[in-house]
Amino acid sequence: MADPNDDAAARGFDPDSLPRVPSADHSLPGQLELGGFSISLNVADLEVSRAFYEKLGFEVTGGDAEGGWLILKNGETTLGLFSGMFERNMLTFNPGLTARMERVDSYTDVREIAKTLADAGIEVDMGPEGDSGPGSIMLTDPDGNPILIDQHF
Repeated sequence: MADPNDDAAARGFDPDSLPRVPSADHSLPGQLELGGFSISLNVADLEVSRAFYEKLGFEVTGGDAEGGWLILKNGETTLGLFSGMFERNMLTFNPGLTARMERVDSYTDVREIAKTLADAGIEVDMGPEGDSGPGSIMLTDPDGNPILIDQHF
């Protein structure tokens, strides 16, 4: 079986290179652990958007410009720039990651998140796939905003 992290590394993201922490900070508010948060922006011109956000103090920390996407950080704020991949901007959560881009050893798997949402009466538009490992789900909030919950490992 292929290592799912190999594909991630080929796409500009190597989860094995991230610092590790045992668990998320449970002193923070919230009842469902969703992981690190970012805004994923659908951009018309990746380089123009990159240059703009760099002027706001963001730095490129990952991604694949030739593949049409970059991840930028400014402090604990994460911004994803995606050209031609999504129709709309979306809220993105990454189970197993913190806002500081630390890999969490113990986290809520995306499949468990999907079950919790279904039990709460929230319709999941897509996913999750498989029984373990990388996976994602998509849902839409009451105002039509897309939400991606994307687990990398």
